[in-house]
Amino acid sequence: MAGAAEVAAAALLAVLGLTAALDNGLARTPPMGWLHWERFLCQTDCEREPRDCISEQLFMQMADRMASEGWKDVGYRFLCIDDCWMAPTRDKQGRLQPDPKRFPSGIKKLADYVHSKGLKLGIYADIGNRTCAGFPGSYGHYEQDAETFASWEVDLLKFDGCDFGTLEEMAEGYKKMSSALNKTGRSIVYSCEWPLYQRPFQKVNYTEIKQYCNYWRNYADISDAWSSIKYILDWTSSNQDVLIDIAGPGGWNDPDMLVIGNFGLSWDQQITQMAFWAIMAAPLMMSNDLRQISSKAKGLLQNKEVIAINQDPLGKQGYRITKDNTFELWERPLSEGAFAVAVLNRKEMGGPQAYVLATMIIGDGLACNPSCLIQQILPTRRDLGLHNWVSFLKLVVNPTGTVLLKIVVNKNLLFIGNGRLGYSKDLL
Repeated sequence: MAGAAEVAAAALLAVLGLTAALDNGLARTPPMGWLHWERFLCQTDCEREPRDCISEQLFMQMADRMASEGWKDVGYRFLCIDDCWMAPTRDKQGRLQPDPKRFPSGIKKLADYVHSKGLKLGIYADIGNRTCAGFPGSYGHYEQDAETFASWEVDLLKFDGCDFGTLEEMAEGYKKMSSALNKTGRSIVYSCEWPLYQRPFQKVNYTEIKQYCNYWRNYADISDAWSSIKYILDWTSSNQDVLIDIAGPGGWNDPDMLVIGNFGLSWDQQITQMAFWAIMAAPLMMSNDLRQISSKAKGLLQNKEVIAINQDPLGKQGYRITKDNTFELWERPLSEGAFAVAVLNRKEMGGPQAYVLATMIIGDGLACNPSCLIQQILPTRRDLGLHNWVSFLKLVVNPTGTVLLKIVVNKNLLFIGNGRLGYSKDLL
């Protein structure tokens, strides 16, 4: 459940009349958890698909796995319901209600169960008259729905943008729901789809969006396919000058769900998604079946060193620094002067390709000045030793694969000529 400090912060915001979700004290690092949509979609026929339908049973089973199989321990805390949980109509008081056959115990009971496992519950709603799947939307009910979610002790709201009316109504709706959530006094992370729906019509004002949302989607739903991952990386790098400036503690760009452990990505492509979601400071919201995930995919998703890069407290989003016909080189500044570096091989034919990394281009030449320790995190863990600011490091990268490195500045050593190492006199 939310801590006392988080609840107090939200209550203070309500008293002061502030509506900036960025200031709600939440999502200081990218949220981590599980979301049903990509893997389970809108399967509501529990007679035909009892194991995979959108029901309280599905979420209780996922909560059990998250709590008992190490997911919670490495940071995956949010268990999130997406679209298709609702009954077709509101109740007599105008409140949203879950489908009585698929959620017979109600959302509050499900939240209690999730909280008993040390996890947090997320839920879905829509800004318009109908959700994307045709269930009741929140238009005209923003405060009522926020109060309903708070009474159920929900911890995160994913707020979609289907059937939104005018652009002005959409913007006003996202702001109103942000204010309504804060007024409840409960700490509820606010996930927006605002830029996704605004972008086709007008330039996105990310400063405004960050004022109201904890994280936000910029483009279409991810699919379980390499083409989808490529599109996200291409779009992000093409718009990185805007995106990297706005991301940071309390507000994050969301490239959508992790599809690792499903069907459409090769092993190297799964490594690439995990590496780049860490580089991009993206929310880590898995959409897979934790009841039958492979040990290999589980190990990748639970890799503590990759997660540490994603969750780095400096909160800087990474960016692409070079690209040629075969390779892309991305970097992300980390706390204590460290850097994460990702080398992606974009070739989709042939075999592994060699890439020579010049340390002088990382961090504008500062990453290895005077010297640095380089660790390879993915695809396998190995120490690559001590280097200086004019080192050249040969890396071999599989097609559609990525090598993820962490570079740590070593201020205790410096190079004093002819490649010889010496200790700084200040440290003796």
